[in-house]
Amino acid sequence: MPASATHRAPRPPAGFTLLEMLVVLVIIGLIASLVGPRLFSRVDASKVQVAETQVRMLRGAVETFRLEVGRLPTVEEGLEVLTKPPADPRTSARWRGPYLDEAVPADPWGNPYQYAIPGRDGMPFALYSLGADGKPGGEGNDADIGFLPAQ
Repeated sequence: MPASATHRAPRPPAGFTLLEMLVVLVIIGLIASLVGPRLFSRVDASKVQVAETQVRMLRGAVETFRLEVGRLPTVEEGLEVLTKPPADPRTSARWRGPYLDEAVPADPWGNPYQYAIPGRDGMPFALYSLGADGKPGGEGNDADIGFLPAQ
């Protein structure tokens, strides 16, 4: 048996060179820069959709409160009366809540939902989010979402 068949020259360790790693990182960065903005715009749109859904859910709870108690929550009671009985003994006797499974949620941007009486366009109440900026009015993601107050 020849000596070269039993003893081979040592091979360099397998792996990637620094240049190959840099090329891969540049390619990943380019892909992320193309896809990232599209994903983040969808996140903003989904927050608006979540706010719209939560406002409708809260509106249903307020309407159920009104049917059982015989009146709308006062502005002073706010939306908290959907989870805790009112202080007034007469109203508390008719209260069949809680009308929400959990505490009143914050809007997707971490701000409380707004409740006012009366609402716009003949609605008996207003229930809305102030949008991404947390201020009245605005456009796009900053626009108010829900059943707005009378002006």
